[in-house]
Amino acid sequence: MPSAEHYRLTTRYLDDTLQHLISRSDNFRQIVLLTDGMDTRPYRLSWPKMSIMYDVSPGRIFSTAAQQLRGAGAKIPRNCVLFHTPLESPDLQEGLCKNGFNGNRPSLWVLQGLPLPSSSSFKSLLLVISNLAMKGGIFIGEVPHFPDWTAAADMVSEQDRLENLFFTQGFRVSFVLYENVAKDFGLDLAPQREQCGRVLFVAEQLRFSDAQVIKPMEDT
Repeated sequence: MPSAEHYRLTTRYLDDTLQHLISRSDNFRQIVLLTDGMDTRPYRLSWPKMSIMYDVSPGRIFSTAAQQLRGAGAKIPRNCVLFHTPLESPDLQEGLCKNGFNGNRPSLWVLQGLPLPSSSSFKSLLLVISNLAMKGGIFIGEVPHFPDWTAAADMVSEQDRLENLFFTQGFRVSFVLYENVAKDFGLDLAPQREQCGRVLFVAEQLRFSDAQVIKPMEDT
């Protein structure tokens, strides 16, 4: 597990990046938070009116955390809504759509803490996002280290593998160094081993979503 300092640094970077993207564009009103179930962003960040937030996380943890937050007086900003889609859903894509996600509208996706035990689970997640996210959508977050990549014999770096994984699903990705983030915030960074092989990234969707592809076909 990463250290508390590492977690705070990552959270602050993602918070700042998310708020910057939202303030820079009036288009991003669909935000998908891929979390461990205890994400407080819907309650503590400043959200524009009509923002729709989707939390994807383990159902039991989310229910317990949401109950505790409401008990402490936490509230979703007025004119905003939060929907939860359990990570255990048999069809994550269908679950998000049933909650109202619209692939014909821009979206922001944030990954921090979502249980991803293997590279294949991350690949499956990328496929879901690629199918749902409108062209030009932004995906930011932190990818954990995948143990199934440690035994690779071809010595390809983990970032190279991630870049290829993003590319095959239609994303252009860039990686962010923790050292640079710490420097920007005027903080000292813990030793490299504290990062546990995790990687910060910012990616842009280059493909059309399923909804964008289907709509033109319906219009013909």
